[in-house]
Order: sequence, then structure tokens, then C-alpha cells
Amino acid sequence: MITHDILIVGAGLAGMRAAIAVPPDVHVALLSKVHPVRSHSVAAQGGINAAIGTEDSWEAHAYDTAKGGLYLGDQDAIEAMCKEAPQDILELERMGVIFSRTPDGHIAQRPFGGAGYPRTCYAADRTGHALLHAMYEQLMKRGCKVYEEWYVTALLVEEGRCCGVVAWDVVRGGLHVLRAKAVILATGGSGRVFSTSTNAVINTGDGMALAYRAGVPLEDMEFVQFHPTTLKDTGILITEGARGEGGYLLNTLGERFMKRYAPEQMELATRSTVSLAIGQEIQEGRGVDGCVLLDLRHLGRTKILERLPQIRELAMEFAGLDPIETPIPIRPGAHYQMGGVKANAWGETDLPGLFAAGECACVSVHGANRLGGNSLLETIVFGRRAGIRAAESIRDCHFPAIPDTHLQDETQRIKALFANPGPERAWHIRDDLGKTMSLNLGIFRTKQSMQEARAAIQSLQLRARHMCVQDKGQIFNTDLIQALELQCLLEIAETIVAGALGREESRGAHYRADFPTRNDTAWLRHTISHRHTDGPQLTYTPVTITRFPPA
Repeated sequence: MITHDILIVGAGLAGMRAAIAVPPDVHVALLSKVHPVRSHSVAAQGGINAAIGTEDSWEAHAYDTAKGGLYLGDQDAIEAMCKEAPQDILELERMGVIFSRTPDGHIAQRPFGGAGYPRTCYAADRTGHALLHAMYEQLMKRGCKVYEEWYVTALLVEEGRCCGVVAWDVVRGGLHVLRAKAVILATGGSGRVFSTSTNAVINTGDGMALAYRAGVPLEDMEFVQFHPTTLKDTGILITEGARGEGGYLLNTLGERFMKRYAPEQMELATRSTVSLAIGQEIQEGRGVDGCVLLDLRHLGRTKILERLPQIRELAMEFAGLDPIETPIPIRPGAHYQMGGVKANAWGETDLPGLFAAGECACVSVHGANRLGGNSLLETIVFGRRAGIRAAESIRDCHFPAIPDTHLQDETQRIKALFANPGPERAWHIRDDLGKTMSLNLGIFRTKQSMQEARAAIQSLQLRARHMCVQDKGQIFNTDLIQALELQCLLEIAETIVAGALGREESRGAHYRADFPTRNDTAWLRHTISHRHTDGPQLTYTPVTITRFPPA
């Protein structure tokens, strides 16, 4: 049995920031199913928000965040994030993050959608890459133990407390018990529930499913953000920074159509507004072969090469065009899960000893729609907070005894997958799940479409019982990992559909054509999903409102 004081599952920005925040006398280890710098945080492009401008304030940042989330975000958590953001940015700078600069040497900031001020700090269009590598340097400097390419299959719960994990060593094969006084989940999002997604193939909602199976509720899972601008055929992200730098959205008539939907903010309206507008243009026949166009030509070669070099590279490699000369075909794609493991502003969940931070958690700062630039900020602020609180929580805590039954149960689960004759394959079911979710729970939702999705998911769950793992080996068995990931995806998809069917209104990223208006009287509340043998059981809790009443 392996023992550490604190185990962190996931080694992206939230996980690494949590590890760095833990005091040096506490023995901390990270488990990641990929090498830490291959975590999906590395794909973030546009920037990280903080009110460091002379005319800006954390209060304005908090207001924009609450308003942009359609007032479904908990404002105590929003205030904590926005208030602590400037200091965290300066701390990142001291760690070695190479931010882009203004001519006078200050950290450069660009405008993002839904923001009253240009407050998005950035490193060209590779901000996540810059942050993640600087954080990994800090991790190595500290000498943190990293279990690289390990897949966690279950949380350990004894004496009413989370006390470790069972994990599969992908490289060498075999299950192991890792004991700890506290566990922090930082496993990222679940974008691979959808077929067209900006997310990496590793984003399969593992941490959410682990907590859900351990009896911890999930919150607001119906709110899945569709990023307005992804490459038409691949779903590859085209940063909001492209619009922040002045890019135009055009329909087939050559119109900047956002003037009809958000005449003041235009292309820098909130993501849910822009995505709905693009969907409407395509639906009404003003699209360009199932998409619209992002025009950067007027920005000029110099600005594109300086501030959007990766976007140019992606457009040239995956769309076969140079945005200096030609508009980019884009359409909305699944991007971010606003919901997740129910947690408070210190990352504490309903299960003692279990914490969650980053996209896998729902601290509820994003409400019904996340503002661009707030996701990287969330990983840093709440990763740090979770690390601090987890370390505090174990000071007088003992290691409980771990019965052999935990390892035996997971061993039996793996053996059952190996023994299953099939004929179903995990990748085939996963593909059908993605198509089902994209078709029925995309930008536009109706009761009928979601009921069809629910029935399809139940059918897919039955098919998954006959899933065959053809590779029977122990070493680097990606066939087995795919099967385990699929089980997570199916559970997460079920909670998304249940929450969306229950919420009979439109708010932010959740747009129901049969209930097209926002209803604060009935629905200004969080959806809480509890795991039950018959599927998700829903309850509702009030939203924390402090200084910004819904308007």
C-alpha cells in the first residue's frame, strides 16, 4: 500500500497549483493519466482575467462575472475569486510566467466578451501553455511525487471520510491502493460527452464520476458552454482573443450579424449570446456551408503574427487557409462544463476529506455561462485554496485502516471487463454517445430532443454491459482505459440530460426552445444531482446573492 498525506488526482493547472500551495512539511503526490504538461490546461489560448488595470476593480470584475453567468453563480465565491485574482497574477509572474507586455512594460490585457474593461492577461495566444510549464517548473522545484500515467478507478471511503484511491498503473499494469488523509480532485472537464468539442480526448469527466459514485452530488450539470468559434470540421478552438483583438463575425451576406443580437457589445457579447446568434444565423439560412466566418484580415499581418500566431498556424494546418488573407469558417462547439462536483469556495465537498478544484468542480463562480478568461483564473485561485484547506484539514487526522475489499472490488470490475465476450467496443459506443448529445443537447434544446437523448443513453448503457476489451494485456492497455472512461462519460451524460429536462427555462448556455425566457421566480436555483440506481435524483438549492441582485 502506498501512503501520502494528500493525493491530488489530475496534474493540470488546478492540481499543480494545489500541490504548490500545500506546506512543504506535508507529503503530497499527484496522479495523472497523462504527463502533467500534456494536461488539457495547456490548450487554453486567450488569457486569464484579473482587475489589475488602473481603471478596473475587483468589484467590476465580480459584477461582470455575476451578470455574465445570468446571476446563477454564488456571489461569495465570485467575490473571493475576483478579489484574489490580482495577487495571483503577480504570483504567477514571480513564478516565471512570460506574459505579453505593453510598450511601457506592464502586463498586457485584452478585452474579452462580457467584460466592462480589458482585463484578460495573456501570453500571445498560448496562455495555458505558458502557465502550465511555469507551474510544472515549480512542481519539480518542490520535488513533488508524480504518478504519471496512472488512472484512478475509485475513491476510498472509510469512517465517513475519503481516505485515498484505487488506481491502475497504465505503463506497468495492475491496480494499487494509495492511502491519504485527503484527496483533491482536479481532473478537468467532460467535453468528450459531445462529438464536436474543443476538449482533448482525455476530458472524459473522470473526477466527476468518481465523486458521484462515492455519493457526492454534482451541481448544475445542464450548463455546458458551447464556444462560439471552433474550426468547422475539427472542433479545434479558435480563441476568443481573436475577437478581443478586433475580429469580425460575418454571415453569407457579408454582414456583421451580431449587430442584430448585441448591438453594443457586438462580437464581444457573452459566449452564450454569440453562440446562440451563430446558431440562429445558420438555422435561418445565412450560414456559409453550415458555419459562419471569422474575419481577421483587417487586423493586418503584423498584429496577427504578434498576438495570434497559433490561430494562424491552426487555420493553415487544419483549414488550409491563411487568416491574413482569408476568413476562417467557424461554428460553436462544446467547450466547458459549468457544472461539476458540488464544492464550496475552499474546495470542500459534502464528503469529508474530499476536495475539488478547477473545471471538475462546481464552486459556482460561472453560473449559467462562463466568461472567457475566468476558467484559468478559477484553476489558480481555487486550486490554491483547495491545497491550503486540505493541508489544514489533515493536521489532527489519522490514517484509517483500508480493508482489502476496496482492491478486490476494483480487481473484479477489471476482470469482468476482460472476460466480457462483447460484441460491443468502447470507441463505437462513445462515438454514438457523442452524436446523440451533439444532436439533442446542443445549443438549442427541447423536451422532445432531450427525452430522445435520455432513451438513447439508456440504450447505450445496456450496450456498454456487453463491451469487449480485446487487449487482455497489462502493459499500456489503452483499450481498457477507454472502457473505463466510457463508463464515466455515460454517467455524466445522464446527469446533463436529467438536469436539462428538469430546468424549464432558458438561462445562459441552457436554451430551451419550448421555454425561451429566463424565469428567476421559479429557477434562480442550483440543480443538485444525486446518484441513484434508477438514475439521477434531482433536488434544488438557492443561489447565494450578496451585492448584485438579479437584473
